[in-house]
Amino acid sequence: MLLRALAVYRKELRQIRRDRRTLMTIVFVPAFFLLLYGYALNWDIKHIALAVQDRDQTPESRALIAAFVNSSYFDRVADTFNPAEVNRLLDVNDARAVLVIPENFSRDLLNARSPQVQLLVNGDNANTATTVIGYAGTIALGVGATLVGTTPSGPAISVQPRIWYNPELRSTLFLVPGLVAYILMITAVVSTALSIVREKENGTMEQVRMAPIDTFSFVVGKSIPYFLISLASAALIIFAAMLLFGLPMRGNWLSLLLALSLFIAGALGTGLLISTIADNQQVAFQAAMLSSFLPTLMLSGFIFPIASMPRALQLVTLIVPARYFLIALRGIVLKGTPLVLLWEQMIALSIYALAMLALASVRLARENR
Repeated sequence: MLLRALAVYRKELRQIRRDRRTLMTIVFVPAFFLLLYGYALNWDIKHIALAVQDRDQTPESRALIAAFVNSSYFDRVADTFNPAEVNRLLDVNDARAVLVIPENFSRDLLNARSPQVQLLVNGDNANTATTVIGYAGTIALGVGATLVGTTPSGPAISVQPRIWYNPELRSTLFLVPGLVAYILMITAVVSTALSIVREKENGTMEQVRMAPIDTFSFVVGKSIPYFLISLASAALIIFAAMLLFGLPMRGNWLSLLLALSLFIAGALGTGLLISTIADNQQVAFQAAMLSSFLPTLMLSGFIFPIASMPRALQLVTLIVPARYFLIALRGIVLKGTPLVLLWEQMIALSIYALAMLALASVRLARENR
């Protein structure tokens, strides 16, 4: 029996050596995912974009600002005295928090009158907002103790947080937009990834090749039914979230429709591209899940802050469409951000959708030759 097992072992080993792709998958893919998501799965929140409104302009106020920046938790991205600019910075996520230092801050501090500084915090991500408030309170406590010690009434400097967009810090308002992106990406990619492969397996692809229709029209025609179904699914999810979880709708419905349409088009294009590459439905399904599930969940900012990832991984997130869709969706739904302020996200989603549909058309045209 041992000799038979050894014979099977030698046969299987030779077969694995011939199948280089399987060997690479078994040996190197797990190590790749360990490196990729070992850096991505990071609950530490650093490099928080901080805008500053220093109305005191004294050495003491500058010391407080320096403490925030030198803590490594905050990156100073802007100085502003314009309320409209503060709104814009928070609306488009250029700043996650704004530190407002009032006039007479230094005088009140040196006279032991416990000045209060205000911290405006973007609350669309409840977990990040809570952490930001905790960081700010600790830093202000340390600066106050360094400059004047403690006062009879308590800490020398107190931080008064003001949460924008989600004042109750409800995690539902943070999770629902991410779930919309997650569900749409998976369903759209998987459904179209199987479509052309199914044509190949059923033998109907030859009939399509003989039909008087160009490749791009064929790709667009294959996408339209799934586009309408995905759009209806998105509407159902959003309305259910509004009814069951109190999700607000502070923006424009047409802006929301545009963002959904561009994101769905990109997801459908990704699925069609996979469908032109895969040889059977099993491979297409696995590739679709791999390309939609992991990036949308891990590399979009849905759960793990992109700013806390290593620089190399941040560059990878630039090709993840859910990254741009989440900013647009949260901006429209939670903040009422006008579409003109979300032009970068709209352009990125448009480029991705056109690129995926074009690549799928080119691949399919080559197969049809």
